[in-house]
Amino acid sequence: MLLSDNHRPPVLEITGLTVHYGDHAALSDVTMTVREGQYLGIIGPNGSGKSTLLKAILGQVTPTRGSVTVFGRPLSEALGQVSYVPQVADLDRSFPMSVREAVLTARISSRIRPFFRYSAEDQVLATELLERVGLANLARNPLTDLSGGEFQKVLIARALARQPRLLLLDEPTANVDTTSREQIYQLLGSLHDDITIIMVTHDMLAITSHVDSLACLNRQLVYHGGPQLDQQTVNRLYGCPIDLIAHGIPHRVLPEHKEENEHDPGLV
Repeated sequence: MLLSDNHRPPVLEITGLTVHYGDHAALSDVTMTVREGQYLGIIGPNGSGKSTLLKAILGQVTPTRGSVTVFGRPLSEALGQVSYVPQVADLDRSFPMSVREAVLTARISSRIRPFFRYSAEDQVLATELLERVGLANLARNPLTDLSGGEFQKVLIARALARQPRLLLLDEPTANVDTTSREQIYQLLGSLHDDITIIMVTHDMLAITSHVDSLACLNRQLVYHGGPQLDQQTVNRLYGCPIDLIAHGIPHRVLPEHKEENEHDPGLV
């Protein structure tokens, strides 16, 4: 989907969003619109407010100023259409549960009742999702048998089991190997015709070949547009000169510089 397709309805509208933790401004006057079917990558240095932005979208932090609407409605009325894969898994890998059971538990929601049983629709959906994320052959395996990349795919399948219209992910490839990382990016790319995807990542160069739009965040919104960044935008984003080198595999080279806020406990 091209960014010029402004006829697509907005999924997320953020206006003048400012979030403080005490005296520390985690986000300052962020305004952006994400439209239906977009696959948006959010990048920025540590402490730039990326995770805080996701929490604000989810209503997990209270803005100091500004507003967030999802599908044209207040957050409280739209959260049932949003799924979230957090940076720290909300599923205990040591729990004695199979891969299939882990996906099915996302279907319980508020329907839990005495003698609850998953419906035939739930069972079919779990099968389809495990096939889609490439784990159908591991459906009966316990979670403890999974690699980091496989477990991350389970978390994505669980999020999809809620049948969202908007999927948020916070660093979904942070602790996986190179092969799994590429598989996850490709998986998400295959989904965004059906749902809108917003993903926070540090993987600046790799992600640009997968997403169709980028938001560059350093407490303020530095850039929001297509996935190709120029040198000036990258330097503004990181607050220092950065050389981008490509020779087979993209690399990032950051000249040594002092991180003014590297020990600031308020950074997120």
